[in-house]
Amino acid sequence: MSSNLQYRFSRQSHHLGQHSEPTLWQRIHIDPWLTLLLLSICCIGLTILYSASIQDNAMVLRQIVSYGVAFIVMFVMAQIPPSVYRTLTPIFYVLGLLLLVLVDIIGEVRMGAQRWINLPGFGSVQPSEFMKLGMPMMCAWFLSKRDLPPTFSSVGIVLVLIVIPVLLIAKEPDLGTSLLVAASGLFVLFLAGLSWWMIAGALALSVPIVTIAWQFLLHDYQRTRVLTLFNPEGDAQGAGWNIIQSKTAIGSGGLTGKGYLDGTQSHLHFLPEGHTDFIIAAFSEEFGLLGVILLMFFYACLLGRSLYIAFTHPDTYSRLLAGAVAMSFFVYVFVNVGMVGGILPVVGVPLPFISYGGTAIVTLMAGFGLLMSIHTHRPK
Repeated sequence: MSSNLQYRFSRQSHHLGQHSEPTLWQRIHIDPWLTLLLLSICCIGLTILYSASIQDNAMVLRQIVSYGVAFIVMFVMAQIPPSVYRTLTPIFYVLGLLLLVLVDIIGEVRMGAQRWINLPGFGSVQPSEFMKLGMPMMCAWFLSKRDLPPTFSSVGIVLVLIVIPVLLIAKEPDLGTSLLVAASGLFVLFLAGLSWWMIAGALALSVPIVTIAWQFLLHDYQRTRVLTLFNPEGDAQGAGWNIIQSKTAIGSGGLTGKGYLDGTQSHLHFLPEGHTDFIIAAFSEEFGLLGVILLMFFYACLLGRSLYIAFTHPDTYSRLLAGAVAMSFFVYVFVNVGMVGGILPVVGVPLPFISYGGTAIVTLMAGFGLLMSIHTHRPK
């Protein structure tokens, strides 16, 4: 069943999703459903940020500005036809690699990590964010020019395209972003119809790779985060503090929550990073399980609409890229919720459109701009 669906995705026929006459929304290159869902989630984000930041109006205002910039970026990217993105993809990918190399050479060091570079006219930028889009674009560009399902040699080349930037990002160090970038490329491979025997082989090969990474690539603090996952109480005042306080906030919310602005874990500063990576714990404390279910429902609708756009597009490049963007968004949500809930290690992945921060919001919204471009610029 899954293999058949995977093959149908990589070979989807042209008639699905076609319309005889373009609608008003298609003429302005905006998908109303995606826009409505994104606006709803952003409103939820502002609501909980106001509480989690302890009514910091300046922080909320900065977040509103970030949303505004992000929606403008989304709208502009939606106006550009996918054919233009396809043409520029190799240039964008190579430029991203060069910036990652420059980060390693002349990058700025902040809080023990070398992730930023100062570009004249642009200020300080984080090139790894570019690769969140550059990676699936490059993999889709390469595979769209070849027969699908991909051959063993094609898979090997795509893996090389994935590994090079992932290693550069992991070296910064930025484990969370490197995993997200890797996932975005691997999703393209899977959606291209990757055979199950190759998937099984990759899973078997991952065992020695993970062992080597654990011994020689991960930093001490990264290994500590993984070990803390299994026993956070072993270092309750240190590495386990974040997870313990997060679980306390989530559990204390119960079914309906303590009430808006009545959360204690975040307001009394027990919950670390309550306005960024751990914001869903603050949300759960105040709105309870029902509030979290509502938020997850919006996320599920956003994912479902994105996958529909991918599945119904006749062009291989656009279909693979849209599918990878949609599934990468799912990984964002899954990793953050799993991290805050204590089932995944803490890797510093924000909750999409909810956590405070401008760069991640703009990058995510740019991805949805790509989706809208793909959906509204369909071949005649």
